[in-house]
Amino acid sequence: MADTHVLFVEDDDVIREATQLALERDGFVVTAMPDGLSGLDAFRADRPDIALLDVMLPGLDGVSLCRRIRDESTVPVIMLSARADSIDVVLGLEAGADDYVTKPFDGAVLVARIRAVLRRFGHAGGAAGGGGTGGPGEPGEPGVLSFGDLEIDTEGMEVRRAGLPVALTPTEMRLLLEFSSAPGTVLSRDKLLERVWDYGWGGDTRVVDVHVQRLRTKIGQDRIDTVRGFGYKLKA
Repeated sequence: MADTHVLFVEDDDVIREATQLALERDGFVVTAMPDGLSGLDAFRADRPDIALLDVMLPGLDGVSLCRRIRDESTVPVIMLSARADSIDVVLGLEAGADDYVTKPFDGAVLVARIRAVLRRFGHAGGAAGGGGTGGPGEPGEPGVLSFGDLEIDTEGMEVRRAGLPVALTPTEMRLLLEFSSAPGTVLSRDKLLERVWDYGWGGDTRVVDVHVQRLRTKIGQDRIDTVRGFGYKLKA
């Protein structure tokens, strides 16, 4: 990950300096800022490859900063939260964050999560295998899957609903590709964590739930069914 530019926004001086040093030892280029407003300025000036945002920041909190970044860019965002059960975790994900890490965190775990996010952003098309033709039983353009009024171009990485483009983040696109690769098949939260978030270990399934809700608002609330106790499935 040499030359990968990380924006790290953290108001605790000790955590900010120690984490910056750890990331730089792993080959990342790090811009570290102490508050949300300076973090937003640095994002706009530097256009980093990934942003690490503490939830509790002075001036402009991390959730609001994430929302500002998401309004301007699909750059991956990881939130840092002091409590795993905090409502701030869900708020950060709803604001557009792709993942979160709980403090205090091990430097190796943080680096692994950063690399996992960057891997899936580097090849968003890999989740579905790609290359289908039309939807089940329906003719279509090469590489385009159709589900009612929803069209997924697995080669051009574009989505249309009723002919209009749908803007998805890379994580949302990978999630949709995973569903569309097996329409009508129930996919568990753990399986989606493994395939979409590249988790080789158990993770917090709230990440999946919030992203499914975000995806529903964009492609239609009735397009993805919840199978209680098992997971989710895309309507064929």
